[in-house]
Parts: sequence; C-alpha cells; structure tokens
Amino acid sequence: MSIASMIEAIGMEAKKAARELRQLRRDRKDAALELMARKLMENHEALINENHKDLTSAHKAGLSPAMIDRLTLDSPGIEGMAEGLREVAALPDPVGEVTRMWTRPNGLRVGKTRIPLGVIGFIYESRPNVTVDAASLCLKSGNAVILKGGSEAIHSNIFLAGLLQEALEETGLPRNAVQVIPSTDREAVGILLGLEDLVDIIIPRGGEGLIRFVTSRSRIPVLKHYKGVCHVYVDRYADLKMAEEICFNAKVQRPGVCNAMETMLVHEGIAGEFLPRMIARFHEAGVELRGCPKTVAFAPDILPAAEDDWPREFLGLVLAVKIVSSMDEALDHIAQYGSNHTEAIVTDDYRNAQRFLAEVDSSVVLVNASTRFNDGNQLGLGAEIGINTSKLHAFGPMGLEELTTTKFIVYGQGQIRQ
Repeated sequence: MSIASMIEAIGMEAKKAARELRQLRRDRKDAALELMARKLMENHEALINENHKDLTSAHKAGLSPAMIDRLTLDSPGIEGMAEGLREVAALPDPVGEVTRMWTRPNGLRVGKTRIPLGVIGFIYESRPNVTVDAASLCLKSGNAVILKGGSEAIHSNIFLAGLLQEALEETGLPRNAVQVIPSTDREAVGILLGLEDLVDIIIPRGGEGLIRFVTSRSRIPVLKHYKGVCHVYVDRYADLKMAEEICFNAKVQRPGVCNAMETMLVHEGIAGEFLPRMIARFHEAGVELRGCPKTVAFAPDILPAAEDDWPREFLGLVLAVKIVSSMDEALDHIAQYGSNHTEAIVTDDYRNAQRFLAEVDSSVVLVNASTRFNDGNQLGLGAEIGINTSKLHAFGPMGLEELTTTKFIVYGQGQIRQ
C-alpha cells in the first residue's frame, strides 16, 4: 500500500469512529481514559525501551540537548501522563450541553447545543507525552484524532498509540478514534493536509517553521499560533515591587515557551525608580537586555535594540526593553509588534486597566499577573491541546470546550413556514 493510500485509509477509519463518538455517554469515555492511564503504568518499562530507540537515533543524528530533553520519557514523566489522563476523565463533558434556548413567536423552541468538531489532524514535534495529551482531550470532547508526530519520536508514538487503542477496544469504543500515522516519510504531512473530505480541523503544535509550513499547504482549516511576542507594560501607576516580581517571572521562570515575556514596556514616569533594580535583577539571572536609547542610558552593558528585536520571539534569556511616554505609546507598540498571544499591564489605576483589557487584541490579556498564566491548566480548563491566535473558531488556550462547536436544534409542534 502506498503512503497516500495508507493515510487516506486512516482518514476514512477516523471518519467512521467520529460518527460513533458523537453519541457516547461520558461514563464510557471516562472509563477508556482511566484504562489508558492504567495501561501506561503497567507498560512503563516497555515504553521506556521504545523511547530509548528514539533517543539512540536522536544522539546519532546530533539533535540538540533541548530536543533530546523534550524527547525523553522516564518513570516520573510516564506517571505524569497517566495522571493527566485521569485529570481529563474528571473534567466535565462539554458534548451535549445546551448553551441557549429561546421560543419564537410561532411557538418554535430554538436552541444551541455543543457537538464535537469531528476528525482532528494533530501535527506536532518532539514530545511523546503530547500524543497522550492530544488523544485524551480529543476523546473526551468526542473527536477522532489522527496524530502525526515528528520522526524523532516514531517508536514512542507508535507504542503509545497501541496502548491507547487497546484501552479503546477493551472498553467497547472504536479503536480508530486514536490513530498515529506510522511513517517518517516527509510526504505524510502533505497528504494529511489534503484530506479535506475526511478531516475537519488541523492543529499544528511546534516551532514557527512547522506551523507556517502547515498553514501554507493545508486545504483544511488550521487552528494555530505562529509565535508568542508577549509584552508586559509597567504603567506609571504600578506597584513597583509587584511589577518587579511579575516581570521577572514572565521572563525568567521558563524563558523558552510561547507565553514568556519578550518585551517590557516601562512608563517614563517611573523608569528612574523601577529600571535600576529591575536591570540588576535581570543581569543577575543572566538575561541579556536590548533597549531603546533611553533604556541604554541606564546601564553600559545594555545593547541597543535593533528594529527587528521588537517583533522577535527570543525563546531564551534575552529581553527587549522600551521606555514609553504614555499608555497610548505602549498600546501602539503592542499593536504594531505583538502577535495576538499574551499581554499584561501592571497598574493600580482601574481605568487604565480596563482600557488595556478592552483595547489589546490578544488571546489572553492580564492585569497585575504574569504572562505565564496563558495556559489551559492555569486558567482552569484542565488541559489544552494548544493556543490559537487566529480567532476562528476559538481564541486562546484550547481545552475541551474549544474542541467543540455548536449546532442549532429546533423543537416544533407542526409549524410550517408561511
């Protein structure tokens, strides 16, 4: 069988499975998730052995230490995957929820109810644990999923898919609700992206290059974000101690993720008091600062920021800093250079806070809190499959509810249209 025929067959099986999943009760989905968790724990040694094959190939291929770290599965990591499955099982089921109901003058009762999206194509890199995360969220929300992981994790992903499919079969659910494309062929992604009659949504998760490739080639709607150029604006009415803690956390706590702060905007009215302490703390943590001319004047080792630093996602211990003369300038800067991902303001002024919430066009906007909170788990969604900044059909972290859409339901008593 050719790779194109294989992937088309996977799509057809996923379409059949999605039809069955639409009508499943919550208890049956939760039972499958609980069994998946048990199977992970019972087979953790075999899983580590399969993962070792991927790690051996990764070392031979010269992958970076960061990539190898993301690829590695150990006993604590597998325990975390199992716990994640149990946590998803404990979440409310969004499918079937009636979100609105109203009565028309002719007596028709009209409502909207939540339904699964259908078949989700999920394309991702490196982390084998994402295989389990995505499968659990898709199953709980009633969606079939086709998983295309990176070639570097092929042994881990195929083994994980086998365990998940065993749990589905043993609980009476369709085995093909979760499928991994068992190929490292580069053509596989392009073929998947062309299955517009079988796949309803594509969700890519990985670096900007992968996401732009998927978006440019897909004939299927794509939910994605390219990068996270996240800002914290320290207002002239900020509590400066709070601002220091928020900015330090947003940059340093985990600098290589999409919700880390990449640019800090500081009102000129408090820059003289705030920046010296903040700069010293960043330097102590090993953060390289690149600033506007006013910022550079505060310390000799701050590099002048180039124009292409403002829209850059550094994904490391590098931070752009700009002193602004007003909130208007801060908002203009975010509008010009931001990526619609995450922005925060630190202020004790209620009107400035509300204006920032209203005017900033990003998926999560925070007042007096770190940008690092743009995360499904941190926001109370339980888990997320990714963050969408394209607004259609969801905006921000995508949990169970965001993996559904709504349809209209109508109850009549023999009404006909005049």
